[in-house]
Amino acid sequence: MKVILNKDIEGLGEEGEIKEVTGGYARNYLLPKKLVVPHSKHNLMLLEQKRSAIETRKEEKRKEAMSLKEKLEAEELVFAMPAGESGKLFGSVNNALIAQELEKKGFSIERKRIEVPEHNIRMTGNFKVTVKLYEHEEASLNVVVEKET
Repeated sequence: MKVILNKDIEGLGEEGEIKEVTGGYARNYLLPKKLVVPHSKHNLMLLEQKRSAIETRKEEKRKEAMSLKEKLEAEELVFAMPAGESGKLFGSVNNALIAQELEKKGFSIERKRIEVPEHNIRMTGNFKVTVKLYEHEEASLNVVVEKET
């Protein structure tokens, strides 16, 4: 079933795009939540009228992502964790823990957007963590894991 997206949908597409989805997904989830409208001549005409407003919103999101990227790359997160003599942690640092620490510093980032190497950090040291922002924009975040004293 062809639909026109009313909002950005993670894993599907952005506002204004025309996508092919299964009928059940459209009828049971997307249409009742008003995330999409059916593909028709009338809805295409309405989409063309809203095209400039959609492009303006996308441009704002790009600018916001660029400024967030600069701020994130300037940050350094330091975690003090219990560890053994060899530097192996008793536990791990994962994307949820990093998201909580970023929240404390004033950044509101979903944990799904944070990519930790090998899904979690189990050793002390310096690590680079990727944060997905908007479109293909990514920020590289410095994470330092120290042995707790």
